Amino acid sequence: MTVVTAKWTIDEYHRMVDAGILCDRRVELLKGEIVEMSPEGEVHAYANDEAGEYLAQLLGMRAKIRQGKPITLPNNSEPEPDIAVVQRLGQEYRQHHPYPENIFWLIEYANSSLEKDLDVKSKIYGEVGIAEYWVVNLKKGHLVVFRDPVDGEYATKFTLTGGVIQPVAFPDLDISVESIIN
Repeated sequence: MTVVTAKWTIDEYHRMVDAGILCDRRVELLKGEIVEMSPEGEVHAYANDEAGEYLAQLLGMRAKIRQGKPITLPNNSEPEPDIAVVQRLGQEYRQHHPYPENIFWLIEYANSSLEKDLDVKSKIYGEVGIAEYWVVNLKKGHLVVFRDPVDGEYATKFTLTGGVIQPVAFPDLDISVESIIN
């Protein structure tokens, strides 16, 4: 017997959200599947919050920091990354969540979700051409950087534990790795 899971479109997912069907669940849509999100522990919540404030100060009006908000992707996904650094489009976001072309880079903080963030989400983000994706491994205290999406995958992957990093979208900007991972 073959088990086939039901796949949902973004429109169907939005209708479920609007109808309140998913209101008491922490879920996101990944490749047409509704997936439970891991609960946020204290370390995750603290690091994510501090990094969001740090990036907002550093970037100023150059970009908007969206924390824990959906992004809409053409591969039938609507994940909610911990931090999305996006274009400042103002009220346009009343009509739609950021699309790949609006996203400078994404950051996920991972403890129990590490495998999903490093494997599943990196493929989803690489497939739609998001230029840069960072995963903070909270257990090991390091930053995994994915860059250069080619043929649906990231061609470049490296790990940092300190120093500074310049994001692809803002090569003139020095970001303290410690401020992102701590």
